[in-house]
Amino acid sequence: MNVEYIKGQFARNIETMEMVADRLSGTVLECARLIGQALAKGNKVLIMGNGGSAADSQHFAAELVGRFAMERKGLPAIALTTDTSILTAVGNDYGYEAIFTRQVEALACSGDVVIGLSTSGNSPNVHQALERARGIGCHTIGLLGRDGGTIKQLADLCLTIPVKETPRIQEAHIVILHIVCDLVEQILFKLGED
Repeated sequence: MNVEYIKGQFARNIETMEMVADRLSGTVLECARLIGQALAKGNKVLIMGNGGSAADSQHFAAELVGRFAMERKGLPAIALTTDTSILTAVGNDYGYEAIFTRQVEALACSGDVVIGLSTSGNSPNVHQALERARGIGCHTIGLLGRDGGTIKQLADLCLTIPVKETPRIQEAHIVILHIVCDLVEQILFKLGED
């Protein structure tokens, strides 16, 4: 390893981000509008994922509940990855594949937005929960990787990072989520300012 290796990692990130900007900017705007409209109507956002995607889910929920770039009221968002008692009880009683589905059944209402993050696009617990969310009448968004896997069929809006490297997928996901936070704040709190 040397400095050139490190520069190569930065270059791969930049290459991925440029591709994402070219291919997905319109869908990012659609996602922000969908979330903004749902929140304006009194609905909430539920977010889920495994591993690094669990951390990204919590990060996104924190930005909505707390704040991203502006002082404003808190927005209703829940990361389904945070309650260890629910995760372990449901995992023990129903299996790991049910940990998000059970929470969607308990917390989601028609008109809510349910977001699933999966770098493979094939996480069974995210897949099942999005399927249940659709059955309830929720809007679904997938932040996925590679070819989108099985989850892409369940997402009303799909943001797929078409690369194989998990780190590049996760880096793109967090940038997208930050942009969505920014846009949601503008949609909900800056209307009519211009």
